[in-house]
Parts: sequence; structure tokens; C-alpha cells
Amino acid sequence: MMPDFEYPEGATPLDPQEAAGLLLTHITKRGELDRWEQDNIVAALDWLDRTRPKDILNEQFVKELHKRMFSSVWKWAGHFRRADKNLGVSWHQIPMSLKNLLDDTGLWIERGQDSPDEIAVRFHHRLVSVHPFANGNGRHARLMADLVLENIFNTTRFTWGSRQELSRAGETRSSYIAALREADRGNYEPLLVFARS
Repeated sequence: MMPDFEYPEGATPLDPQEAAGLLLTHITKRGELDRWEQDNIVAALDWLDRTRPKDILNEQFVKELHKRMFSSVWKWAGHFRRADKNLGVSWHQIPMSLKNLLDDTGLWIERGQDSPDEIAVRFHHRLVSVHPFANGNGRHARLMADLVLENIFNTTRFTWGSRQELSRAGETRSSYIAALREADRGNYEPLLVFARS
């Protein structure tokens, strides 16, 4: 039997084939899924602290990070989604859209005209807009943006609304979603403020 997860505002629901990729068949509730995913993410953070990777602006690293964040929970962790969603580019366009983002980010860094925070926020927003994976895109994109700050610019990570759980419904998530929607319209200021709040 496929679990029936409740999705908070702005979340991308899994299709039945993706949901069938759940490795932990005892999970039936969203809270259980969140806990197991968080345990997997803690293991990924430990790996990042040990390795401190600098070469992160490439497809291989983007996939590896997602795999390390979710591979104990999902069979498809680290693999691009194979279906279109309510958000993101068509699944056929993911590799090229991601390459364009990674190349653009390298140019923004090289050019040096924008602050590290501005670059990381734009990077985050575009990575969420590509939406390369079936699940975990927001958490993955936030961690990638943090790595841009910490491992490339040698500055502090964002606090993302004081690091409250953004995968759960609530005021903090609503503020985050509203800031992303403003960024969709070209206004990055609310997302910059939220990222450092």
C-alpha cells in the first residue's frame, strides 16, 4: 500500500511510481518520513564537514549531494526526476537547465560584481526553479546555496528563517514560499532577507 503523505504549501507531490521508491516500507505518515529524511540529511552534513568540497558547481556533485541527503529513504535519490511536476522545467530539460545555472553561477563568481549572499540566493532560486529531483529540492537547494557561501566564498551559511523546519506547514514556510514567488518576479530582496533571518 502506498503511503498517503500530506504536502505543505508549495510542495511537489510524488507520483505513484516515485512513491514506490520508498525504501522504508514501514513509513505511513509524513512525520515519520520527515524524521527518516532528516536523519539521512544529518549523515550528509557529517560527510560535508569531513570533506569540505570546493568543486561543487557541476552535475556530478549536485547529484551526489542529493544522493547523500536521501539515499537511505528513496531508491531514486541522486537521480533526476523522470516526470513533469507542478513546478520546475520539463524533465527532459533538467540536464541543460542545470548546466546553464552552474555555468552562470561560475560567471557570477568570476565577475565579482555581486555579493556572495546575492549570488547564493540567485543560485538557490534558480535551482529550485529547475526542480531536478522528485523530492527534497528545497532542502537540497538550500544546502547547495550554503555550500556556495561556505566552501567557495568562505563565509557563513544562511540561517533560512532561523533554521526552522521549512518542510512543514507554518508561518516560516509561508514566508519562504512568498519570498520565492517574489524572486520569480525578479525581486530577490525578500529572499535575501529571509535567508539571513
